[in-house]
Amino acid sequence: MFFSFQPLKTGTFSQKLIKNLLPLLFLISFVAVLLGNTFTPVTAQIPRQEIRGVWITNNDLNILRDRKKVQDAVTKLRQLNFNTIYPVVWNSGYVMYPSVIAKNLDIQPFVFRGTDGHDILADVINQAHRQNLLAVPWFEFGFMAPPTSELALNKPEWFTQKRNSVQTSVSAAGEVMWLNPFHPEVQQFITNLLVELANNYDIDGIQFDDHMSLPHEFGYDKYTVALYRQETKKNPPADSQDPEWVSWRANKITDFMVRLNERVKQVKPKAIFSVSPNYYDFAYKLQLQDWLNWVRLNIVDELIVQVYRENLDHFNAKISRPEMQEVQQIIPTGVGIMAGLRTKPVSMQQIKSQVRAAQQRGLGVVFFYYESLWNNSSESLSERLKGFQSLFPYPALRLAAD
Repeated sequence: MFFSFQPLKTGTFSQKLIKNLLPLLFLISFVAVLLGNTFTPVTAQIPRQEIRGVWITNNDLNILRDRKKVQDAVTKLRQLNFNTIYPVVWNSGYVMYPSVIAKNLDIQPFVFRGTDGHDILADVINQAHRQNLLAVPWFEFGFMAPPTSELALNKPEWFTQKRNSVQTSVSAAGEVMWLNPFHPEVQQFITNLLVELANNYDIDGIQFDDHMSLPHEFGYDKYTVALYRQETKKNPPADSQDPEWVSWRANKITDFMVRLNERVKQVKPKAIFSVSPNYYDFAYKLQLQDWLNWVRLNIVDELIVQVYRENLDHFNAKISRPEMQEVQQIIPTGVGIMAGLRTKPVSMQQIKSQVRAAQQRGLGVVFFYYESLWNNSSESLSERLKGFQSLFPYPALRLAAD
């Protein structure tokens, strides 16, 4: 910033005044320049909310149960400039923490204690916060539970069925049953678990994935059929993909998620309400999960869409869909990327190409799952570490949602 003055006669009052004001004017100029260099446009602040996360699954239980291993894992993630961890808290009909709600249903999570009997969830959260990572517990199984679980055995009336009365389906987790998301007792059970979690732990949020849904074949149980008849004066269509029947069930799940969000926020107003679904067409038509409507209803604070594709063109097609572009203008948005499975490793080259594609579109990334970042890989540990260092060369700290 520059100032110009008209020539003045020596000794005039004006000249003396200006000489006296010059130090102040230069100070103002200096401060203006300093402020201009300090404050950046709002768009430049977006990377500070960039999601760089990893799911910590039951496959990582040997780490979760050991305090020293948890500390080492969190330190490694911090050094690689990750900023969020998603530790599993609900899997196979069991919670990963001491729960009065679960105990009242005779669900005893003995196996999910730490090696010295400690609360593994509290330990993970504390260690994450010490190193400035967000800890967002992952409600992995949603409405899903194995038929051999104590939940299924103790509360059979809580589960729904297909039109042919079959109560199970086959998922990546094996044979499972589905809690009836329309049943008020099921809704209260889920709500109580999450309120208990929010009250008892310093969580930064809670994440629901593609299992906070219902496969379209289900919903033909007595309770749901009676409710549908009461509200529509019709029987449920034989075609489980009938648009009206799909919409009715999807809207019921949406209504529950709205109430669930409200209840969780009453306990923890700044908690991140995170959702990690499949891409929208699949999620809505086949799983009755209308997550785009959830975003538009302002109940989602963060979206991570699972895109587990080997082919880069197929991957790019899914992350470039219009609904992805719509959502990322509203909330932090990312992509779930497969880092490997015990039986199927993923190369660093594939991981890099997918992360770069996401970053080019302004999307964050979350990896499935922790140990597969560097274990069960054809590449050496040093090669994997070097690869992740190249993906995130600078820190990107996150703040919890307001």
